[in-house]
Amino acid sequence: MVESIARVRHIRVTPQKARRVVALIKGKQAEEALAILKFAPQGASEPIYKLVASAIANARVKADKDSEFLDEQDLYVKNAYVDEGTTLKRFQPRAQGRAFQIKKRTSHITVVLSTPEVADASTSSAAPGTKTKKASK
Repeated sequence: MVESIARVRHIRVTPQKARRVVALIKGKQAEEALAILKFAPQGASEPIYKLVASAIANARVKADKDSEFLDEQDLYVKNAYVDEGTTLKRFQPRAQGRAFQIKKRTSHITVVLSTPEVADASTSSAAPGTKTKKASK
């Protein structure tokens, strides 16, 4: 029924660390995901918490715009993924005039929230009237 997307780009957290946090909330209810993120010790959990809260607000606005009823308890994290953003390259001076490169990585994080009705419609079974093979022994 309602599907909302929230994105944050160029967030200063490495994609590898953000993916660990995103894996905690995939498939969970939105309110449960917020509770998990609130108490997660990882540094990436705070921006992802804000992102899930923003996706809930986006769903609320979208439902109001379409004049649909939205129970926020029905929202769940349909998909969440982390893409690699731009890498900031910095240099650290070392001994004997050398310089080591430091890569400050960034991430693009996307969270998709949905209600179960949208998920059921998108994963519909075969069209009526089509033949299916029966398993033979």
